[in-house]
Amino acid sequence: MMCSSIQERPDLKLASYDRNVEKIGRPAPEIEGLVAATGLSPLIGCSVVIGDPGLISTLVERWHGETSSFHLPVGELTVTLDDVASLLHLPITGALHNFEPLVVEEAVVLLMKLLEVSGQEARAETAQAHGAYVRLSWVRHIYLSRCEARRWIVASRAYLLHLVGCTLFANKSATHVHVVHLEAFRDLGESGRYA
Repeated sequence: MMCSSIQERPDLKLASYDRNVEKIGRPAPEIEGLVAATGLSPLIGCSVVIGDPGLISTLVERWHGETSSFHLPVGELTVTLDDVASLLHLPITGALHNFEPLVVEEAVVLLMKLLEVSGQEARAETAQAHGAYVRLSWVRHIYLSRCEARRWIVASRAYLLHLVGCTLFANKSATHVHVVHLEAFRDLGESGRYA
């Protein structure tokens, strides 16, 4: 007998962002060292292949946002930074980056300076993305055009923005990334010191 207080959960929509990582591919050989120096290279091969939606659904049902832990039959399980380091092979020690919210005009200036696009192009893209965001497809285009122009630092920034936009900082749309993350790649020599 079903209790009337049990709420039906909506259907779970599973999204995999690995296709976005695959679309940009591995970094150009000329920027592999720059990407590796940031410590984010492991994200290139990191994707969740959804082979069992039932398993994912079960984990979602057992997740408790109040405690940020899973409640399993064997007890409570919390994901730690050591788990992140073990699973994603990302550095967990280092400086923290303080991302300050951007308004659209600040995003435009950041895009102009760090991705070397015109003000008109940056404004058109943020208008298309409805805020201080850019489309991942646009970032891929910038990456390819900067590689063709042999602008390796700028190409590295575009590649890294795309990479974090479809892994660490992916949103529900799976098509946009917030421009604020580009700030972490202003000085690629310093980017590797962040946790």
